[in-house]
Amino acid sequence: MSNRKKVWVSLALILLLTVFSGLVDWPKVPGDNAVSKWFTNQKINLGLDLQGGTHLVYQADTSEIPSDQKESSVEGVRDVIERRVNVFGVSEPVVQTNKIGEKWRVIVELPGVKDVNEAIKMIGETPLLEFKEQKSQAEEVEKESIRKDAELTLGNILADTEGFTRMAQEKAEGSDGVVYKEEEYKFNDEINASIRDVVWDMEVGAISQELLNGNEGYTIDKNGQVVLKEGFYIVRMDDKQKDVEREIKNEKEVKASHILIAYDGADKSQVTRSKKEAETLAGEVLVKAQEENADFAKLAEEYSDGPSATEGGDLGFFKKGQMATEFEEASFALEVGHTSEVVETAFGFHIIKVNEIKEESTEIKIEDQAKFSHMFFEVSFDPWKLTGLSGKQLETSMVEFNQTTGEPRITLKFDDEGKDLFAEITERNINKPVAIFLDNESISIPTVNEKISGGEAIITGTFTLDEAKLLAQRLRAGALPVPIEILSQQNIGPSLGKVSLDKSLLAGLVGLLLVALFMIAFYRLPGLLSVFALLIYGLVLFALFQLTGVTLTLAGVAGLILSIGMAVDANVLIFERFKEERALGKPISDAISDGFTRAWPSIRDGNMSTLITCFILYYFGTSLIRGFGLTLGIGILLSMFSSMVVTKTFLNLVSESGLRKLNWIWGFKKNLK
Repeated sequence: MSNRKKVWVSLALILLLTVFSGLVDWPKVPGDNAVSKWFTNQKINLGLDLQGGTHLVYQADTSEIPSDQKESSVEGVRDVIERRVNVFGVSEPVVQTNKIGEKWRVIVELPGVKDVNEAIKMIGETPLLEFKEQKSQAEEVEKESIRKDAELTLGNILADTEGFTRMAQEKAEGSDGVVYKEEEYKFNDEINASIRDVVWDMEVGAISQELLNGNEGYTIDKNGQVVLKEGFYIVRMDDKQKDVEREIKNEKEVKASHILIAYDGADKSQVTRSKKEAETLAGEVLVKAQEENADFAKLAEEYSDGPSATEGGDLGFFKKGQMATEFEEASFALEVGHTSEVVETAFGFHIIKVNEIKEESTEIKIEDQAKFSHMFFEVSFDPWKLTGLSGKQLETSMVEFNQTTGEPRITLKFDDEGKDLFAEITERNINKPVAIFLDNESISIPTVNEKISGGEAIITGTFTLDEAKLLAQRLRAGALPVPIEILSQQNIGPSLGKVSLDKSLLAGLVGLLLVALFMIAFYRLPGLLSVFALLIYGLVLFALFQLTGVTLTLAGVAGLILSIGMAVDANVLIFERFKEERALGKPISDAISDGFTRAWPSIRDGNMSTLITCFILYYFGTSLIRGFGLTLGIGILLSMFSSMVVTKTFLNLVSESGLRKLNWIWGFKKNLK
């Protein structure tokens, strides 16, 4: 292929790349086909400082950690939290640790997460994986002894009913497993369901004639496991009152209808339209809903994606705390018959119409009340006990498929400590069951046939593929090295970030304009061509950010602007070498070729040293620093392509035209042939 043909082929490819990048960058590509939708759905991910999100501050409890291990333990908390939020697709999370006095804090920033409760759930909800074995006969005998103690105490109380309080208090003081309480007046539906029916059949002063099985709520054992406290009750009815009047304050309620325009990616959404399409459609529907004599119910049936669409969007009455925050604020601010503007929630875009309002009121309710005392003998009915093997020893988890049934299952692989524990557990439980518990619920109870020393286990269950993938991801996130307690939580709006972004973009545009003027004034035609190359560079760079899912923060904007400077620097080196070659009397085409050849080593070495720095920043830095290193690195690689390919193609193309004879347009003062 001749050099001239190569130039035209390169130009054609550059133009195709430019058009493709322009379509990716364009906010909404015209058309309603799959291709135009794909281009429209591409967007840049913005960080917390640009789009807002959730800011959380946790305090780590390091009281049980040796002083020389506290810092590393808190750093471990940071690493685990970063893995957890990344599992849920949160872009560019910022997780930092900070020591204030003797206390350690962990600061978490999650861009794009507007629901604080959702963010807290992301961080705190890692499943509790445990392996348990059956309790021994001796432990079963211990439970029976607690029952006998309770029965003996009941016999003593029935023989001396006047001594109930004294004996109950003495028993509670002498045993960690016995609780004595005097309950205040309770409404019937608030009494412990395990003893409610018996209590209401007892006369005042009467004592239950037999032990009552029940529970006393939840507690946390020494292993940090949440367990239900179960055991036996001895109850005395102290007082009863029939038909007691109670004042009930009714909160304000709103009856509303809504039209939900959902989009792909919204919570519980099954539609395929993009967010931009949904927002546009919501605006169009709002105009129709605000027209005089508009039939809101008919519009809901036609456009709404919510389950209430078949009922004209009717949601019935609801109080505060029952709907999404944004939805409630808009609903309770409206008057009867009025329609809201478009309201965005996690479910999509809403148009709300208030149909009726119930104001706050007070009513009298007639209830029965009781006052009773009880003793509670705590005993565990759990036939399983902990083995010491849990998610802490888990090295990795992955989804695979049963070769026979095709159902998804989860394969667990343990670390060295876990392998040894698993081998010991399976060795002592041959021909016995070993239960796998997830969040205190048994999900698999296989029988051990032989000792397993490979350190691998399999979780089977009625999982869908998506459920199995999510569970495997959550298990891989791991357990926190130390407990954490949330101190503060707040939503961050994007307004401050928008101001900073606007100023940064303005600074970048002004800088780019000044650079363009300098290049054109100093290098003339080559400078003008380099400006065109820089514009193409910008289009391709933003397209890459959208296609690769890079999250853009203010630090990333700084890296982007810096990479533009690197691209200009490469052009300056090339043009100076070109002028030197041309000054030797070489033809334009040869001077261009030799200029690029001579400039390349300097460009390569300078950019390689910067790329190494970017790699170090990305590999060893925290989230914010990694964003800067990544955007700078991508920008530098693309700037090398821009200067060495795009600019060179433009120069070679122009050098074949009649402009090659005009020395002044190339920036030369002498008339060179």
